Amino acid sequence: MMVTPFLFLSFLLLPVALSQLFRDVFIDCGANVKSTFNNLEWLPDNDYISAGTSKNITAHVLVPTLATVRTFPLQNNVFKKFCYEIPVDRTRKYLIRTTYYYGGVNGNVNPPVFDQIVDGTLWSVVNTTDDYFRGDSSYYEGVFMPTGKNLSVCLAANTHTDSDPFISALEVVLLWDQLYNSTDFTAYSLSLVARHSFGYDGPVIGYPDDQFYRYWEPFGEDAFPQSSLPNLAVSGIWNLPPPKVFQTRLARSRPEPLTLFWPPGPVPSDNYSIALYFANDQTASGSSRTIDVTINGVAYYNNLSVIPAGVVVFANPWPLSGITNLTLAPSPGSIAGL
Repeated sequence: MMVTPFLFLSFLLLPVALSQLFRDVFIDCGANVKSTFNNLEWLPDNDYISAGTSKNITAHVLVPTLATVRTFPLQNNVFKKFCYEIPVDRTRKYLIRTTYYYGGVNGNVNPPVFDQIVDGTLWSVVNTTDDYFRGDSSYYEGVFMPTGKNLSVCLAANTHTDSDPFISALEVVLLWDQLYNSTDFTAYSLSLVARHSFGYDGPVIGYPDDQFYRYWEPFGEDAFPQSSLPNLAVSGIWNLPPPKVFQTRLARSRPEPLTLFWPPGPVPSDNYSIALYFANDQTASGSSRTIDVTINGVAYYNNLSVIPAGVVVFANPWPLSGITNLTLAPSPGSIAGL
């Protein structure tokens, strides 16, 4: 049995002209020329913003889009927004991902803390300090429906900002209508908290495995990796997770519960959208495989029948606060393990 989760905070045909106008946009912030990385064309950002200063990162980076940043002056600009403007179809929803790698560009030891804002609404505070001191970049991902003909993605200093805000990369991806269709995007947006491939301990899964450029981070605890699962036929599952996330699994050989701390860290007290994906490659005759799912001791779904075609269970909204325990247990009468 495999489970692949993600957690959010609370076949399309387009005319040729529209599909060309509202294409996916990958912006290499601070760059002066186009580049190709991971089979994607990255554009310089000067067609999308006129403010700020392009700077090079002197530290060695493995990802080319982290080699430059655009910074925005802090002095006399607290709460002033500096905005990228991307042409969009205001009737559609978009995945937005912002990426940050400080690289000491401001001369301070610590990276600055500042706000990011989408279409005039605060998305989140950007705090990359922990990731930076681990040598990592930071990314933020959300799903939004634009309010106008341009999608506005802005940075602004706040009262905690002590040097110039900066950004390394910006991605804006047009999503199919069937994705995340349980959310009313005229009233709400989604901000990613965690999305993991359970039982997987390799590099982050992204494009081209995920055609919508989403990131699936490894969650390798209690892993039972398998390189091929011929009995699985996972396609058309809600939100279209990539088949690769079903190539590894979390499992128990005996019918006993499996408890995970997921998401990996504490979360603020709020309501969350939670989706869990399962698929069962065990098709032997008589192998009944049903499970009960609980979150912090509260029943999330009981008697879930896990099949080779895959199944997803989701809740929107679900209250969480602090550390979360996710428990999978064989349902009463199930003779198979997890």
